[in-house]
Amino acid sequence: MTQIQSIQPIKPIIVALDFASDASAFTLAEQLDPARCRLKVGKELFTRFGPACVEQLQRLGFEVFLDLKFHDIPNTVAAACAAAADLGVWMVNVHVSGGRAMLEAARDRLNQCTHPPLLIGVTVLTSLDRADLAAIGCAGEPHERVFALAQLAHTTGLDGIVCSPHEAASVRAGLGPNFRLVTPGVRPAGAALGDQKRVMTPAEALAAGADYLVIGRPITQATDPLSALDAINQSCLNCLEN
Repeated sequence: MTQIQSIQPIKPIIVALDFASDASAFTLAEQLDPARCRLKVGKELFTRFGPACVEQLQRLGFEVFLDLKFHDIPNTVAAACAAAADLGVWMVNVHVSGGRAMLEAARDRLNQCTHPPLLIGVTVLTSLDRADLAAIGCAGEPHERVFALAQLAHTTGLDGIVCSPHEAASVRAGLGPNFRLVTPGVRPAGAALGDQKRVMTPAEALAAGADYLVIGRPITQATDPLSALDAINQSCLNCLEN
């Protein structure tokens, strides 16, 4: 498999803490190692337990991706991104479909922060396929819409995008090595797909040009989460060495 050039991070795995209980999230985090992964806090965990949850994970030494997918009028999104920066998160995301003015407002506000998080744009959710897009009035293939949204994110100064690993190669080729690609829809070989439709293995995703791989249940539901993480990290290392 040919490696597509990108700036590969030292620890590409972002573990998704998709839990309804903060105790469960913290128990899982305590079984992992912040030197080997980062953590993602999404809508359910944040809505139930708020900033305190993020702060506690950071006290354990983890960098946190705050996955709230902001999508609103420009001033509201800019203020939300600034609040995320004040919380000290490593990465925050917005929906690119919110439009140029919203993206520019978010970028401008974060540029005023002393320690801004990475600002990442969500393109097309990995749970959607062509039929799903058609049902909401977006004709064409998912990869076409992803690339158009990626170009908008790039021109408005975002640090990167969230996309399926299936779109990573074309975005990497079109937008260069410095534009970060965060890919959910990553499953180790033999793992259940869940609600994901456009998936790849970790090694395939990295070979396609992904920088960061968001992985949840194959790690969080494993009998030994750290061993599961280490196995995935090893497959990533093998990919980068080949």
